[in-house]
Amino acid sequence: MALTSGDRVDSLAAGLGASPVREQAASEASEDAMLVDAARHGDRAAFGRLYERYARMVHGVLLAKVQPGEVDDLVQDVFMMALRRLSTLREAGSFGAWLAVIARNRANDYHRRSLPKDQLGDDPSDQDIGSGGSTGDPEGQAATILDAVRSLPAAYRETLILRLAEGMTGPEIAARTGMTHGSVRVNLHRGMQQLRAKLGSNPDSDGPQQEMV
Repeated sequence: MALTSGDRVDSLAAGLGASPVREQAASEASEDAMLVDAARHGDRAAFGRLYERYARMVHGVLLAKVQPGEVDDLVQDVFMMALRRLSTLREAGSFGAWLAVIARNRANDYHRRSLPKDQLGDDPSDQDIGSGGSTGDPEGQAATILDAVRSLPAAYRETLILRLAEGMTGPEIAARTGMTHGSVRVNLHRGMQQLRAKLGSNPDSDGPQQEMV
């Protein structure tokens, strides 16, 4: 991956300002289908294209559930699983949504294997905010913001991380994950309101882009 987990977490702090707007790509379902078909027939370059297209999405889905230091290795696991399971994908044009499910399941499996039994039911939204350290420096601020995002309900934290940490636009999030544009818009709007409240900001004040799509 071009950026490490630390680079992506640091970008959260900048994300509370004016996030760069990424140009929305044209519909990619048909190209995904062609790439998936080629990868099924052993074309590793085609699968490499899929990796380049979806690595940010997978990274963001995992970052919503797993500590940053573990994410990069899990990204590799997810794509290796996807490569082995390509024959089970019924709709080749739905590769992104299918990959997102694999990423969520891998994160859940990671927690089941690594946490003590009495913590298996814990959710990041139940944890206290503030474990990221001082907000007096960019790294501390970014960690605090990430902790706050990870304390939100699952749907909000995943969508916000894809937007703020991975720099994906609303339409891009929808296209990559298989979510509807309406669901992404609602998750971003409500999630940002809750994030501002947790960080002690006025929910109605100017901050990250209101629409963020």
